[in-house]
Amino acid sequence: MKKQLIISFAVAMVMATAPFVQAHPGDAQNGSGAPEDTVANQDIKPDHSGYADVNGLKMYYEVYGKGDPLIVLHGAHMDIQTMGKIVPMLAETHKIYVLEFQGHGHTADIDRPITYQNLADDVAAFMDELKLEKADVFGYSMGGQVGLQLAISHPQKLNKLITASIAYDLKGWQPTYSEFIPQMTPEMFLSMPFFAEKHKQAANPDAYVAFLKKMIALEHEPMAWEDDVKQMKTPMLIIAGDADVATPEHTVALFWLLGGGVMGDMGNPLPESRLAILPATSHTAVISKPELLMAFIEPFLKGETPKGFFEE
Repeated sequence: MKKQLIISFAVAMVMATAPFVQAHPGDAQNGSGAPEDTVANQDIKPDHSGYADVNGLKMYYEVYGKGDPLIVLHGAHMDIQTMGKIVPMLAETHKIYVLEFQGHGHTADIDRPITYQNLADDVAAFMDELKLEKADVFGYSMGGQVGLQLAISHPQKLNKLITASIAYDLKGWQPTYSEFIPQMTPEMFLSMPFFAEKHKQAANPDAYVAFLKKMIALEHEPMAWEDDVKQMKTPMLIIAGDADVATPEHTVALFWLLGGGVMGDMGNPLPESRLAILPATSHTAVISKPELLMAFIEPFLKGETPKGFFEE
């Protein structure tokens, strides 16, 4: 019974993205064909796509829109396509660079652990490769963790950081999820249709199992970044669901570490960092609310704040 509950939880963690998932022939995990346009609803096509030589990777990316540069980082087991409508919506006002991490989407895996530090270093190297001196960054879930590590390790690369559904310490995960992590095995993932299909399509099924092991190892990676976060100068918009994988208390604590949580209306400017908690929203549902996300992201990037009652 307990095993069934664990598998059901894993299914819930993945299947919220399932409406966006379609097999596309260029997937590095099935190793056939050339990349096709990957934005889920195909409303827009990339202005440019290609592969960047990054730390031994051939990192796939797509570029959309015009304006200030904004790098978009997907979650675990996702790709550009499964980020959904937030991609074309962001492209209406920004020049966005959407990446696919090691072993995800069109970016083939390499003989290297998948760690937040390695992935953050990849993003920094990608920016160097494309001669992007600085950019804003939006990351969801694993991509948000990578964005936070990028701000810690490569702060000179960022203007502003937007994260959705992250933690800065392993202790911040919901107890239910912390209890679930030690139960993760490749066999458990492969018992689910989403992963079983990827395994079936993989040019090298054994390599796909090795990739799953790396992703499970990432969940066990020591993460205690409080002291690093305290030193951050990058303005940050923290977005989370009220039923997210991190506890609400942990999300608020992250906001405090960045100078948030003060009282406004006292004649002093508000902190540069911001907090948004989405009601009745689970971890996997956060990315499925692009209109609501945009209502927080755009004012943050523009530096706009609501006027107080007594302000003219």
